[in-house]
Amino acid sequence: MNRHIFALQQVARRTISSSGRRLENQVPQKQKMFQEDNGMPIHLKGGVSDALLYRLTMALTVMGSGYVVYELVKAAFPQKKV
Repeated sequence: MNRHIFALQQVARRTISSSGRRLENQVPQKQKMFQEDNGMPIHLKGGVSDALLYRLTMALTVMGSGYVVYELVKAAFPQKKV
């Protein structure tokens, strides 16, 4: 029984550690890009995807704040029952 568990552990360890795809370390390039002083805010240095995510976040924040104000006003002035 222990032999089967030991064999299973070896197979699992082998499949995890020996992936066929090697990835290049991109941290130095990203550090260089984000640390250069070019006057851009850090949250926009990632390119188009960062700009889109920023705009989407701002739009959701503004819409959410507007909805909260709307609900507060609606709660402050309840409808009269007929």
